[in-house]
Amino acid sequence: MISPVLPSYSRANLSFVKGEGSWLIEADGRRFLDFASGIAVMSLGHGHPKVVGALIDQANALWHTSNLYEVPQQQALADRLVEHTFADTIFFCNSGTEAAELAIKMARKYRTVTGAPDRMTILTFEGGFHGRSTGAISAAASEKLSAGFGPLLPGFRLLPFGDHDALRDAASAPDVGAIMVEPIQGEGGIRPLPDQCLKGLRDLCDEHGLLLILDEIQCGMGRTGKLFAHEWAGITPDIMLVAKGIGGGFPLGALLATEEVARGMTAGTHGSTYGGNPLGCAVGGAVIDVITADGFLDAVNAKAGFLRQKLEGLVASHPDIFEGVRGHGLMLGIKCKIPPGEVVAAGYAQAVLTVPAADNILRILPALTITEDEISEGISRLDAAASALENRASAE
Repeated sequence: MISPVLPSYSRANLSFVKGEGSWLIEADGRRFLDFASGIAVMSLGHGHPKVVGALIDQANALWHTSNLYEVPQQQALADRLVEHTFADTIFFCNSGTEAAELAIKMARKYRTVTGAPDRMTILTFEGGFHGRSTGAISAAASEKLSAGFGPLLPGFRLLPFGDHDALRDAASAPDVGAIMVEPIQGEGGIRPLPDQCLKGLRDLCDEHGLLLILDEIQCGMGRTGKLFAHEWAGITPDIMLVAKGIGGGFPLGALLATEEVARGMTAGTHGSTYGGNPLGCAVGGAVIDVITADGFLDAVNAKAGFLRQKLEGLVASHPDIFEGVRGHGLMLGIKCKIPPGEVVAAGYAQAVLTVPAADNILRILPALTITEDEISEGISRLDAAASALENRASAE
């Protein structure tokens, strides 16, 4: 029988019915250690009491009114984000893709209102991922994402990742108005931009009058041990995309910007029916309260160091399967010598969940609330998965 669900995903034969912290319970009762967090979405794990409480309280009061009216929960969350970031203004949406679309529009609108309508080109980088809308796949310019979906949106120039000379040459072109980049590529294979490169990007943008758009959809909201990854480099963007972890599992996205760059986005220039609804913003407020509480990010950094140490040991124990660890904080990747999907599948047999990425990377994205005992248990299960793969290879 053909499933009524569009087959645009290759799904594992697993059906989870309950979540508890860093654990997911399958319909047959098996408990899986979640090293994937719904692809970095479940920032505080499954069923965090503060998040659940905020959702229940708001659900019992009011779900939705639309942006035709003031939304107090939206204002409160915006105030918290402004308090903790570079931003002066926030637009709430439902996903990272929506935030990316607005970033493209805002950057180009800014050029229009400032009298430079010929500077619409946005520089992007190989391996980047900003969502799956037409604008987002045009920005990434990846054959895997865009094949068969043309014609794509013009106005993007794709650059090699890490090629400083190509970047300098492109930034000086008269049609270029912005650079869009992930501080740590997620789908592209957990490839961090070194702090000095982020600083160099900021300087380059200032030199040529370009906007710096940072996509922190996957690497933001505490995942690197600071609220946002760019803080490690001591720089600020002009526009930032946020989603995934900000809702702790509830669909929520946001675009953060300076007042100057957002000046063209006046009434009627953009909108969202569901964006910034009371339910989503109440949940987002609870998430940011937890992450910004005293000591929380210090604990994330401590656990990140412990996890990396354990992963380095895992790699050393299985040199035929793994070759290295990269990433930052609790956004880490193991470079594999075999297709990472094979490791993911072997992990299912050991009841541990991970996520593959480009460049033969196995992503490790646990909840920020994971314990050291749970980290050790997860590594033990990955160790068993790698051993099973080695045994299978020797038997063939």
